[in-house]
Amino acid sequence: MPRPTRTIEGDTIYHVLNRANAKMQIFEKEKDYLAFEKILLEAKDKYPMRILAYCLMPNHWHFVLYPKDKKDLPEFMRWITLTHTQRWLVHRNMVGYGHLYQGRYKSFPIQEDSHFLQVCRYVERNALRAKLVNRAEDWRWGSAWIRKRGSQEQKQLVSPWPVPMTSDYLSWLNQRDESGILINVRNAVSKGRPFGSENWIQRVVKKFKLESTLHPRGRPRKGT
Repeated sequence: MPRPTRTIEGDTIYHVLNRANAKMQIFEKEKDYLAFEKILLEAKDKYPMRILAYCLMPNHWHFVLYPKDKKDLPEFMRWITLTHTQRWLVHRNMVGYGHLYQGRYKSFPIQEDSHFLQVCRYVERNALRAKLVNRAEDWRWGSAWIRKRGSQEQKQLVSPWPVPMTSDYLSWLNQRDESGILINVRNAVSKGRPFGSENWIQRVVKKFKLESTLHPRGRPRKGT
């Protein structure tokens, strides 16, 4: 089934994800992660993009982004993907060896309320969920670590949140995932489905022409 046409709007929060081709490990050493964070800082200088949360994992990454204009997200992501691919291949003397990423990035819009906090928590818990660390903020390559332990220079990478952070956010971040919320977020990741209240989803689906994201993927069952 072909992917739905991507419709991006400005002044809207998005979750963005991309994975390495064939689940290849693209971040092997500390210098690999640092090189990617440098690319993010360069991209922020080039494009008016707010990075609200992120997590770099060995073979994929998650962002929560807040573009000002509808052109900002695709331009920002195109530059990051191409720049990272070029530098990664050159550094390893692998130019011409194929694709670094499995394809274009996936994204979905997020309602600017408690649903935003749920997605940020989903992103910042990635390393903890994968049992790479004992606490979410211990993962060096994510926004939770930066807010807790980062230098002033490092904190420039992450923008202030449009929704107030709850006073117990760090405690909540390290609690077990609520299965219903986790399923809903993963469903949004898989289908590109807007994440928010049902009324908000219906409005956004109509406005952004995302009706196909509400339908099950694959061929219809016979007799239905």
